[in-house]
Amino acid sequence: MEKLINIGFGNIVNTAKIIAIVSPDSAPVKRLVQKAKETGTAIDATQGRKTKAVLVMESSQLVLSALLPETIAGRAAGESYDSGDKNQEDV
Repeated sequence: MEKLINIGFGNIVNTAKIIAIVSPDSAPVKRLVQKAKETGTAIDATQGRKTKAVLVMESSQLVLSALLPETIAGRAAGESYDSGDKNQEDV
């Protein structure tokens, strides 16, 4: 069975299907997210919060998360990663 990780607010993804976990701050990623929203291939798992990570999936879908990329990567690697961000709760 593949490993499943929590990406915030009870949303779960299959780690075997993740190609990349990137920050949404760069212009190319912003364009990628906008295009995915227009075509309906974006999955918003932020629950209305600010997007802090974009997961690029095998199926060309983008999953938007309110957790930091480092936190998600740590969970995917099986570590209990603490980024030191006092405002970020374990959501």
